[in-house]
Amino acid sequence: MENIPLWALIVVLIILLILSSFFSGSETGLISLNRYRLRHLARAGYRGAMLADRLLQRPDRLIGIVLLGNTLANAFATALATLIALRIGGDSAVLVATILIALLLLIFGELAPKTLAALHPETLAFPAAFVLTPLLRIFYPIVWVVNLIANSILWAFGVHNHSPDPRSMSREELRSVVMEAGALIPKRHQHMLLSILDLEKISVEDIMVPRNEIVGIDISADWDEIMAQLRTSQHTRLPVYEGSIDDVLGFVHARQFLHLVVHQEPTHAMLRAILHDAYFVPEGTSLQRQLLNFQAAKRRIGLVVDEYGDIQGLVTLEDILEEIVGEFTSDPAAQHKDIYREADGSYLVNGSANVRALNRAMNWQLPTSGPKTLNGLILEYLETIPQPGTSLKLAGYPLEIVQTTGSAVKTVRVQPAAMEVSEDKKLRSKSE
Repeated sequence: MENIPLWALIVVLIILLILSSFFSGSETGLISLNRYRLRHLARAGYRGAMLADRLLQRPDRLIGIVLLGNTLANAFATALATLIALRIGGDSAVLVATILIALLLLIFGELAPKTLAALHPETLAFPAAFVLTPLLRIFYPIVWVVNLIANSILWAFGVHNHSPDPRSMSREELRSVVMEAGALIPKRHQHMLLSILDLEKISVEDIMVPRNEIVGIDISADWDEIMAQLRTSQHTRLPVYEGSIDDVLGFVHARQFLHLVVHQEPTHAMLRAILHDAYFVPEGTSLQRQLLNFQAAKRRIGLVVDEYGDIQGLVTLEDILEEIVGEFTSDPAAQHKDIYREADGSYLVNGSANVRALNRAMNWQLPTSGPKTLNGLILEYLETIPQPGTSLKLAGYPLEIVQTTGSAVKTVRVQPAAMEVSEDKKLRSKSE
């Protein structure tokens, strides 16, 4: 070592500092990579991304080769700094050299490269993968032995190396990713994606048409009444029953039947002949499951039944799709049959209106975890059937009872202040 020129020792020291910086930065860069973007780039054929993804599949080996290189570089740099200090100033310069090399390693070997790698992980990680991959192959026996010892110690403390894939995400984590996507995903698409994630939490009971609002055809009625109902109905498919909805015979396609009666006289036998079998849906079925069931059965409409087989309501494929994409009308408030806009800006709402439908149509935030209708929410809140003129504030929304029957709230007035509450909640959610 005495024969090596001083300038050569300084050059080697600088190289060791660069190596220390490389290993520190590459470790932080690879760990900081966005795993989903990395997987996308790897599938797209980017060589650096493919190598980085392969290294991250075994993080123990990656950390092993990085720490091996970093430790050796730092150890040799410290020893070389001591030797240079002895050459220049003797024993008195060793302490100064130790402090100086510690600062250089801290700044140039740790802080600077790791900060840069954390800010721009792909810039450092992808080129580093081309170097670390062959180094891992060359020094694999050493890395394997070191990892074996380290993993054995971890195993003794109950820490196992074979953990679940860190790239997998829970439903709530995926929801957070979608909400934080910002301008990368348009607001409407963001809302649709979140609605899809929520389909598992919503059951057919939340969106079904209640039993007392099912529009159907009583086959025992007069033909003039049946034909008038078929011609004026807003629905293409109607349930056909005899006497009561509990005695349902099937579903009729209104256009198909009207096309037949153009050429021949309508009869009960003709109507019965073209009926499609009724399709029943158990209450409590999630919308995600029912969407798949509709697809498998090639159906678009079903009757919701309880555990005793009694019909509780009706659900359609369109109802499920509206939970994802929203109302199919440009002005839901004007089109919704349960909402009437008043001249003063308030809204008259039917008490039987479905809460989820109201929230979707008006962008309100009424609670959906309890009763399914606005009448149910009010009765649960007041614990009594209110008199007309009663005012209350439900979930921040000023409500006025306009009309009641003996057992239910029939009409409710929602004041314009409700819209301000909704807007405040939207602004708070955006700021959060």
